[in-house]
Amino acid sequence: MRAATGIINTARLKLRPFTMEDAPGMHANWINDKDIQENYGEPVYSSIASVEELLYKWVLSYKKSDFYRWAIILKDHEDCIGQIAFCQVDMDHRLAEIEYCIGRSYQNNGYATEALTAVIQYTFTHTSLHRLQAYHRGKNAVSGKVMQKAHMQYEGTHKESYYYNDTGEYDDKHYYGIVKGAI
Repeated sequence: MRAATGIINTARLKLRPFTMEDAPGMHANWINDKDIQENYGEPVYSSIASVEELLYKWVLSYKKSDFYRWAIILKDHEDCIGQIAFCQVDMDHRLAEIEYCIGRSYQNNGYATEALTAVIQYTFTHTSLHRLQAYHRGKNAVSGKVMQKAHMQYEGTHKESYYYNDTGEYDDKHYYGIVKGAI
Protein backbone atom coordinates (compact mmCIF):
# COMPACT_ATOMS: atom_id res chain seq x y z
CA MET A 1 0.00 0.00 0.00
CA ARG A 2 1.29 3.50 -0.87
CA ALA A 3 1.31 5.94 2.03
CA ALA A 4 1.13 8.92 -0.32
CA THR A 5 -2.40 8.00 -1.37
CA GLY A 6 -3.68 8.32 2.17
CA ILE A 7 -4.60 11.42 4.08
CA ILE A 8 -2.96 11.78 7.48
CA ASN A 9 -4.68 13.96 10.05
CA THR A 10 -2.95 15.32 13.14
CA ALA A 11 -4.19 17.75 15.76
CA ARG A 12 -3.35 20.80 13.64
CA LEU A 13 -2.41 19.47 10.20
CA LYS A 14 -3.74 17.55 7.26
CA LEU A 15 -1.11 15.76 5.18
CA ARG A 16 -2.42 14.86 1.74
CA PRO A 17 -1.31 14.44 -1.87
CA PHE A 18 -0.67 17.71 -3.68
CA THR A 19 -3.25 19.10 -6.09
CA MET A 20 -2.92 21.80 -8.73
CA GLU A 21 -4.87 24.12 -6.43
CA ASP A 22 -1.89 24.17 -4.03
CA ALA A 23 0.21 26.37 -6.36
CA PRO A 24 -0.70 29.79 -4.86
CA GLY A 25 -0.14 28.65 -1.25
CA MET A 26 3.14 26.97 -2.12
CA HIS A 27 4.34 30.09 -3.93
CA ALA A 28 3.29 32.42 -1.13
CA ASN A 29 4.50 30.31 1.77
CA TRP A 30 7.72 28.48 0.87
CA ILE A 31 8.69 27.45 -2.64
CA ASN A 32 9.51 31.05 -3.66
CA ASP A 33 11.68 31.65 -0.56
CA LYS A 34 15.41 31.39 -1.33
CA ASP A 35 16.41 30.53 2.26
CA ILE A 36 13.74 27.83 2.67
CA GLN A 37 14.58 26.23 -0.64
CA GLU A 38 18.33 26.45 0.03
CA ASN A 39 17.90 24.68 3.39
CA TYR A 40 15.71 22.12 1.64
CA GLY A 41 18.27 21.70 -1.16
CA GLU A 42 15.83 22.62 -3.91
CA PRO A 43 15.60 25.44 -6.47
CA VAL A 44 13.43 28.52 -6.03
CA TYR A 45 10.24 28.59 -8.09
CA SER A 46 9.67 32.30 -8.62
CA SER A 47 6.45 32.21 -10.66
CA ILE A 48 3.08 30.54 -10.24
CA ALA A 49 3.56 29.04 -13.71
CA SER A 50 6.79 27.31 -12.66
CA VAL A 51 5.09 25.98 -9.50
CA GLU A 52 2.23 24.66 -11.63
CA GLU A 53 4.71 22.86 -13.92
CA LEU A 54 6.28 21.19 -10.88
CA LEU A 55 2.88 20.30 -9.42
CA TYR A 56 1.79 18.77 -12.71
CA LYS A 57 4.80 16.40 -12.55
CA TRP A 58 4.09 15.55 -8.92
CA VAL A 59 0.39 14.89 -9.51
CA LEU A 60 1.25 12.54 -12.39
CA SER A 61 3.87 10.83 -10.20
CA TYR A 62 1.25 9.68 -7.68
CA LYS A 63 0.59 6.82 -10.15
CA LYS A 64 4.07 5.41 -9.37
CA SER A 65 4.34 2.92 -6.54
CA ASP A 66 7.51 4.52 -5.14
CA PHE A 67 6.35 8.17 -5.07
CA TYR A 68 5.56 9.52 -1.61
CA ARG A 69 4.90 13.26 -1.22
CA TRP A 70 2.47 15.06 1.06
CA ALA A 71 1.33 18.67 1.14
CA ILE A 72 1.38 19.98 4.71
CA ILE A 73 -1.92 21.79 5.17
CA LEU A 74 -2.74 23.88 8.23
CA LYS A 75 -6.28 22.84 9.13
CA ASP A 76 -7.23 26.33 10.32
CA HIS A 77 -7.04 27.87 6.85
CA GLU A 78 -6.47 25.03 4.34
CA ASP A 79 -3.26 26.64 3.04
CA CYS A 80 -0.18 24.65 1.99
CA ILE A 81 2.56 25.61 4.47
CA GLY A 82 5.17 23.05 3.43
CA GLN A 83 5.81 19.52 2.29
CA ILE A 84 7.14 16.19 3.48
CA ALA A 85 8.34 13.51 1.06
CA PHE A 86 10.44 10.43 0.55
CA CYS A 87 13.27 11.61 -1.70
CA GLN A 88 14.53 8.02 -2.13
CA VAL A 89 12.74 4.72 -1.73
CA ASP A 90 14.60 1.41 -1.70
CA MET A 91 12.01 -1.38 -1.63
CA ASP A 92 14.71 -4.07 -1.91
CA HIS A 93 15.89 -3.06 1.56
CA ARG A 94 12.54 -1.62 2.74
CA LEU A 95 13.84 1.84 3.55
CA ALA A 96 13.21 5.41 2.51
CA GLU A 97 14.96 8.74 2.96
CA ILE A 98 12.64 11.47 4.15
CA GLU A 99 12.79 15.24 3.65
CA TYR A 100 10.56 18.13 4.72
CA CYS A 101 10.22 21.89 4.74
CA ILE A 102 7.95 24.45 6.38
CA GLY A 103 7.39 28.04 5.24
CA ARG A 104 9.19 30.76 7.18
CA SER A 105 5.99 32.25 8.68
CA TYR A 106 5.07 28.85 10.13
CA GLN A 107 8.42 27.78 11.58
CA ASN A 108 9.07 27.35 15.31
CA ASN A 109 5.51 26.15 15.95
CA GLY A 110 6.21 22.41 15.95
CA TYR A 111 4.56 21.79 12.57
CA ALA A 112 7.58 19.99 11.06
CA THR A 113 7.85 17.70 14.09
CA GLU A 114 4.10 17.02 14.01
CA ALA A 115 4.22 16.16 10.30
CA LEU A 116 7.36 14.02 10.58
CA THR A 117 6.02 12.08 13.57
CA ALA A 118 2.74 11.43 11.77
CA VAL A 119 4.46 10.25 8.57
CA ILE A 120 6.74 7.93 10.55
CA GLN A 121 3.76 6.35 12.35
CA TYR A 122 1.70 6.12 9.17
CA THR A 123 4.57 4.59 7.19
CA PHE A 124 5.23 1.85 9.73
CA THR A 125 1.51 1.09 9.99
CA HIS A 126 0.49 1.26 6.31
CA THR A 127 3.55 0.23 4.26
CA SER A 128 6.10 -2.56 4.21
CA LEU A 129 8.95 -0.10 4.84
CA HIS A 130 11.06 -1.01 7.85
CA ARG A 131 13.39 2.00 8.09
CA LEU A 132 13.23 5.75 7.54
CA GLN A 133 16.33 7.91 7.44
CA ALA A 134 17.24 11.55 6.89
CA TYR A 135 20.10 13.97 7.16
CA HIS A 136 20.55 17.65 7.76
CA ARG A 137 23.41 19.85 6.74
CA GLY A 138 25.51 21.44 9.47
CA LYS A 139 24.16 24.91 8.83
CA ASN A 140 20.58 23.67 9.29
CA ALA A 141 20.87 22.26 12.82
CA VAL A 142 17.21 23.08 13.55
CA SER A 143 16.25 20.20 11.26
CA GLY A 144 18.18 17.83 13.52
CA LYS A 145 16.08 18.96 16.49
CA VAL A 146 12.95 18.13 14.49
CA MET A 147 14.27 14.62 13.84
CA GLN A 148 15.17 14.12 17.50
CA LYS A 149 11.71 15.25 18.65
CA ALA A 150 10.20 12.75 16.18
CA HIS A 151 12.26 9.98 17.89
CA MET A 152 14.78 9.52 15.11
CA GLN A 153 18.22 8.56 16.41
CA TYR A 154 21.46 10.31 15.50
CA GLU A 155 23.63 7.81 13.60
CA GLY A 156 26.70 9.75 12.57
CA THR A 157 28.24 12.59 10.61
CA HIS A 158 29.79 12.56 7.16
CA LYS A 159 32.35 15.35 7.36
CA GLU A 160 32.35 17.90 4.54
CA SER A 161 30.22 15.66 2.31
CA TYR A 162 27.92 18.43 1.04
CA TYR A 163 29.22 21.00 -1.43
CA TYR A 164 27.58 24.40 -2.00
CA ASN A 165 28.08 25.28 -5.67
CA ASP A 166 27.22 28.94 -5.11
CA THR A 167 29.82 29.55 -2.37
CA GLY A 168 32.37 26.80 -2.98
CA GLU A 169 32.07 25.73 0.67
CA TYR A 170 31.68 22.28 2.18
CA ASP A 171 29.32 21.28 4.96
CA ASP A 172 28.75 18.19 7.09
CA LYS A 173 25.79 15.83 6.76
CA HIS A 174 24.34 14.64 10.08
CA TYR A 175 22.40 11.38 9.69
CA TYR A 176 19.37 10.15 11.65
CA GLY A 177 17.25 7.02 11.36
CA ILE A 178 14.34 5.14 12.86
CA VAL A 179 13.18 1.56 12.41
CA LYS A 180 9.74 0.01 12.72
CA GLY A 181 8.95 -0.79 16.33
CA ALA A 182 11.24 1.91 17.76
CA ILE A 183 8.34 4.10 18.90
